[in-house]
Parts: sequence; structure tokens; C-alpha cells
Amino acid sequence: MLPKEMTVIEISQPGGPEVLKPAPRPIPQPAAGEVLIKVAAAGVNRPDVLQRAGMYPPPPGAPDYPGLEVAGEIVALGDGVQRWKLGDKVCALVAGGGYATYCLAPAEQCLPVPAGLDMAEAAALPENWFTVWTNIADRGRLAAGESILIHGGASGIGVAAIQLARLLGATNIYATAGTDEKCRYCESLGVTKAINYKTEDFAARIAELTGGRGVDVILDMVGGKYFAPNIKSLAEEGRLVIIAVQGGPKGEGDLSLLMRKRATVTGSTLRPRPIAFKGAIARALEAKVWPALADGRIKAIIDSRFPLDQAAAAHARIDHGDHIGKVLLII
Repeated sequence: MLPKEMTVIEISQPGGPEVLKPAPRPIPQPAAGEVLIKVAAAGVNRPDVLQRAGMYPPPPGAPDYPGLEVAGEIVALGDGVQRWKLGDKVCALVAGGGYATYCLAPAEQCLPVPAGLDMAEAAALPENWFTVWTNIADRGRLAAGESILIHGGASGIGVAAIQLARLLGATNIYATAGTDEKCRYCESLGVTKAINYKTEDFAARIAELTGGRGVDVILDMVGGKYFAPNIKSLAEEGRLVIIAVQGGPKGEGDLSLLMRKRATVTGSTLRPRPIAFKGAIARALEAKVWPALADGRIKAIIDSRFPLDQAAAAHARIDHGDHIGKVLLII
């Protein structure tokens, strides 16, 4: 028998971490194609920080409180759900509502907890791995023997991207990070060379490291101010994939250089995409990535864990920028 109420972390008003407040809400009931998960752990992601600040509203139909990924036990099933059963341990990508003791998720966006991983480790997976798969494997078309530059290499996205590039057979993996410690950590994950963007010109360094050739793929979460140096850093037929604009939404670059290199500039957002699209990513991850998690070739990298009612402290950790890997909320 489920309780009638749950605890969620509301955004009392747009602002800093202190605006995150525990509050009671009725437990939702799963609609057709949905499951209700009793949450054991939830991931904290930069889009949650943007939502808290009032800069990233949830899509229509999503809860008004944050949280894009959870892991836990299925406790209720909506009509038409066939794969999952009560008691199954899953992790899931959601459009919102993960900062709660119970969370609805589309059944198609659920994945089994990989063998050998605990719930916290599983909660660190969905948002980052859905993102890096669709942007590196699909849009970036990274192939075995190619090279890649990953900006923000020590972030949750970054550490997943490094491991995916290695899994896909990239020959040379480069990353940027903001401290020497983070650079060393990236190299411990398999990065050929990490570049401290605060002390080095990454475009000049990439040119030096590649003998002027550049890299085949760039995964960029900075945007505007990185546009021109990213174009300089691409090889012929290179692909620049933009997934965030932390450095601003507008940038200038040499379009004639883009043309001469026959390069591709693309980008994507994940949160508003349809369930069927995300479900296809889930199936690809289960086939291609989940076995590597189970046998230890890749791993969930966790920076820190906070109780749910300390969500403000978790956000402060993200805001400060010292984290390496994922910040989690533990129920």
C-alpha cells in the first residue's frame, strides 16, 4: 500500500541554492505507458541549476520541480506497460520531477540497473549517457580510429563522454578542464592529453598535438566564445556538436574556414524530445553500453552524495564548480 503523500524539493522562487525547499505533494498515479518509481537516488545536473535560476522552464506536462534522472524500484504500473513488473530495479531518464521520494517515468525511458552497480551508481547514468550517446555516436558519428575533443572533461557529461569515446574506439581523446587536478583525472580515464583552458589556448594546443590536422569530433557545452576556436580545431570533414551554451548563445567564426574544411556544425537538446526518440536511445544504451558497465570497462563516476533534504548543498557544489563526475541526492 503506497502512502498518499511524498516529499519533493520545490523551487520556492528563482534564485540561488537556498530557494530549494522540501515540500509535501500527492503521490502521482502512472498514466498509460508510465511507471511509478520509489526513488533511491537522483542525479543533480546543470539543467536543474538553470531551472532553479528561472532560465530553463520544464516542458509542458512535466513536474514543476527539478530532477532529470532517478534510480529505484517500480511500485506501480500504468496501462499497457509490458516489459516491467512491480519490484523491478531500474534507472530512468525523466523530463522533471526526480527530486522526490516517488517519480513517474515513461516505461520506454527506463533501463535495468546494470549488474554490479548499486542504486546510487545507476542514478548517475541516464542523463549523461543518453546525452553523450545521441551527440557523440549519433550526431557526431565518432568512429573507431578517429579523434575527439571533449570540453568540460571532468563534468558528469565529460567523464561519460571520455569513456564512450574510448568504448567506440577513438584513437586520440583530448579534453579541456579548469584545473590541473581535473586534467590529471581526465587523463586517468584514458584522455591522451587534457588541456587546462584557464592557462592554455586550447585551439593552439590542439593544433600542436595533432600536427595541425585538428580533431574529427568536438563535443562542446560552452557555445558562443568557443565557436571560433572550435572551428580552428576541427579536422577536414570534422563535426562540431554543441549541447549547451554556458559561454553564451552567440559567437563569431571564420565561415570560409568552415567551408574549406567541409565541416559540420550541429547541436541538440534532449529534454523536449519525444518519448519514442528517448526510448530508441535507451535501447541502444542497453545493447552497447550496459554490458561495458556490467563488466567494468566503464564506470559510474560519483563526486558526492547528499540527502534529499540537502538539495541546496548539492546545488552549491555544482555552482562552485569543483566537482568531478556526478553529484547525487540519496533518499
